[in-house]
Amino acid sequence: MDSVVVLIAAPGSGAITPDVVAVLRDFGGDEARWLKTGDALEFDAPAQLPELKRVLDNYPLDCVVVPKHNRRKRLLIADMDSTMIDQECIDELGVVAGVGDRIKDITMRAMHGALDFQEAILERVALLKGLDVSMIEMLLKERISLASGGKALVATMKAHGAFTALVSGGFSAFTGPVAAALDFDEHHANTLLSENGKLTGQLAMPILGKEAKVESLKRICAARGLASEDVLAVGDGANDIPMLLAAGLGVALHA
Repeated sequence: MDSVVVLIAAPGSGAITPDVVAVLRDFGGDEARWLKTGDALEFDAPAQLPELKRVLDNYPLDCVVVPKHNRRKRLLIADMDSTMIDQECIDELGVVAGVGDRIKDITMRAMHGALDFQEAILERVALLKGLDVSMIEMLLKERISLASGGKALVATMKAHGAFTALVSGGFSAFTGPVAAALDFDEHHANTLLSENGKLTGQLAMPILGKEAKVESLKRICAARGLASEDVLAVGDGANDIPMLLAAGLGVALHA
């Protein structure tokens, strides 16, 4: 077969039960290979794949069809907020600035594509004017947590010779430490401007948005002699969609 089916359940859930395995056998999946018992397995795609996917819709798991050709990717390009970390940094900044609810509302609408990304980020950053820059370091220490599996993903990609880039519509004050903690090869994000230790409510131009994420993907590919088919891209919001579509394998993570 030209493709494999990968079943993915929530980590630790054990949702891929013997009943699910029995369903696979009915569709010729006798050679299923466990990637993590109870949580992930793969098998050669059967001829009756549409019917199998309809049956699997009744179970709490994702069913992903992946081509066998060029399956091992050579570039990982990942979003940061709610992807490689558990939080949205601008929302956390809003909380300590006393405008958390206003910023979270704008963030939610922007992530769902209801607002233009550039307009939304400028509006939110303006609400942070006057916030002490030291709050960023406090948030990194006390409120920002690395997403489950992220460190293993980066380490696995690099162990197989892949290049890794953290590309965020967020802020470089956060991507720098996060990239270092996860061992990304490079990182790119927007820069919060400050004066006398206070945020000015403005960003350095140009703003890194969805187009810039695609441009980063293309630039890194060109520099390293890679094709878009060699790329694994991971993100969660509307501004990540062009990047996910441009990659050979795009993963919408808790999108």
